[in-house]
Amino acid sequence: MFGGILFSSIARRILFLNLLALLVLVSGILYLNQFREGLIDARVESLLTQGEIISGAIAASASVETDSITIDPQKLLELQAGQSVSPSVSDDLAFPFDPKVIAPVLRRVISPTRTRARIYDQDASLLLDSRFLYTSGQVLKFDLDAPDSDDFQIYDSISRLFNQLLQPGGLSVYREAPGADGTIYPEVMSALTGGRSAVVRVTEAGELIVSVAVPVQRFRAVLGVLLLSTQAGDIDKIVHAERMAIFRVFGVAALVTIVLSLILASTIATPLRRLSAAAIRVRRGVKAREEIPDFSARQDEIGNLSTALRDMTTALYDRIEAIESFAADVSHELKNPLTSLRSAVETLPLAKKQESQKRLLDVIEHDVMRLDRLITDISDASRLDAELARDDSELVELVKLLSDIVDLSLQMDRGKKVDITFDIKEGAKDSEYKVLGHELRLGQVITNLIENARSFVPEDHGRIHIELSIENDACIIKVKDNGPGIQIEDINRVFERFYTDRPADEDFGQNSGLGLSISRQIIEAHGGTIDVENLATSSNNEESGACFVISLPLMQ
Repeated sequence: MFGGILFSSIARRILFLNLLALLVLVSGILYLNQFREGLIDARVESLLTQGEIISGAIAASASVETDSITIDPQKLLELQAGQSVSPSVSDDLAFPFDPKVIAPVLRRVISPTRTRARIYDQDASLLLDSRFLYTSGQVLKFDLDAPDSDDFQIYDSISRLFNQLLQPGGLSVYREAPGADGTIYPEVMSALTGGRSAVVRVTEAGELIVSVAVPVQRFRAVLGVLLLSTQAGDIDKIVHAERMAIFRVFGVAALVTIVLSLILASTIATPLRRLSAAAIRVRRGVKAREEIPDFSARQDEIGNLSTALRDMTTALYDRIEAIESFAADVSHELKNPLTSLRSAVETLPLAKKQESQKRLLDVIEHDVMRLDRLITDISDASRLDAELARDDSELVELVKLLSDIVDLSLQMDRGKKVDITFDIKEGAKDSEYKVLGHELRLGQVITNLIENARSFVPEDHGRIHIELSIENDACIIKVKDNGPGIQIEDINRVFERFYTDRPADEDFGQNSGLGLSISRQIIEAHGGTIDVENLATSSNNEESGACFVISLPLMQ
């Protein structure tokens, strides 16, 4: 599973961004880490304290020369007979360093540490260096360079480069003093004036060296300077160990990040891959419905996407089936007038009598008009969905719409006088009967129902009654007539395409059978429903007839 996830573009992006964020965090920690600075400050304080102790021990080992008598030769030449001169002791009491006395003391206090100690006299000349102090029979040990191997050289180069990148700027380069001259060290010259001083330097290899200089004093007289310095790389080793600990934590965090990123990617990439594969199968499949994976239980964006794709695919398949069914119905309905038209055209040359020719021409004219009516209604039905989706919906006042349609229908005779009434149920104001939709198409539905009822009502006392009411946040429109009603076995078929059940006195082919089908299509596009029932089987049993019931959602 993880092999497929790693090759996923979204998985690689998640993994890269998470690791990049972790890398930036660790780089910031390494760059801004105060551990090095704190370690340097602690080492400086330690060396200063150590220097004070060692300088006190060295100053105590210095001896005063009190057994020398100084006589001025010039005074001896100036003596007269019988005169004498008194010997005088020098006023400059000196405390000279005796290396033979100081060396054992320095060796004892320096041996437990890895600190290098150097002693300079008042002229900044080197007297002693702990690096070269050893006793008789002592074995000298020196750190040898590691064997020159390619792996070691690569590691050493990387380590140096890394140290240089994170090394604090502005540090001077450490160099050994030529000969015994200590004047190149500013901390030594500062200590000769009686003050303590510390300097941090780096070697050419990038390793830190901390040096402190402490004056060696006795009775406030500066006898010399003690210079203490760390071994090259001591501080760097501690810092390196600290960095390695950070890198180990980074490695564990990176491993956890990779695993969690892959798990996260699997919860995103795998469902998307399955949805994409299903969409491709839907595009290629033409024989059967392809099932879209259901992730609706996730309650997230992928779950919403899965639900939307499933709904879209279901609507697409339903639309394809509707189109196929519509095409089959259209083909069947067009064949009938075409067959009749073809027969009449083929028979026309054979007709000898003028009366037969006229009858055949009437059949041809009737079939042509029937074809024209069918094509017009089919065209209207086929573009209905596109028009409803393209046109913007608006508020439709049903009271005004129904009143205008009733008034217009009363003015149309159609060869049959019909009483058309309109009634608004009490309990609601006229302004409350508002729905969101297309006024022209809703008017087409009501007009179609009125004209359909007009063709079934009796000639002498035909009645059509339109009733408007509000029930359960929906506008209810009822179109009732006093015609013969609908046969029970056909009541569920009246909304089928091309279904016709016309009165006996109506000429054949005057109706395409698409009116009620188009009406249902329009009402369902508005989010409503349309049904039909016989008045004889409804709650009102006073008279027979059909009742079409339209329900439209009320605009709040």
